[in-house]
Amino acid sequence: MSRSVIFVAIGGMLGAVARFAAVELIAVLFPVTFPTGTFVVNILGSLVMGAAVGVSERYIIPADWRVFLTAGFCGGFTTMSSFAFENVTLLIDRYYGTFAIYSTATFLACLGAAFLGFVMTRP
Repeated sequence: MSRSVIFVAIGGMLGAVARFAAVELIAVLFPVTFPTGTFVVNILGSLVMGAAVGVSERYIIPADWRVFLTAGFCGGFTTMSSFAFENVTLLIDRYYGTFAIYSTATFLACLGAAFLGFVMTRP
């Protein structure tokens, strides 16, 4: 097994645990129908991903540590499956307005956060 696989596995584990804790905390702080926890972690993860790529362009970061942070931690921290399932649930429950706002806002905010993270950290 390559070192990179181990780095991705450890990063993914830490990212998944961080996501679980963050989503639980956000759900307690903001008990609303809108899936705030997944929304926030996906934006934060996108920001970190953009920043990690930007930093790696500026500094020489060992490949293992880059995949630890990007594919591992950010991959485990962000969640497309939860995003998709929450959207399906919103549609089934006929929260069409919340569905439209959540899907559009998530797409735009995550794209903007990744771009911001990248631009802020690159040379």
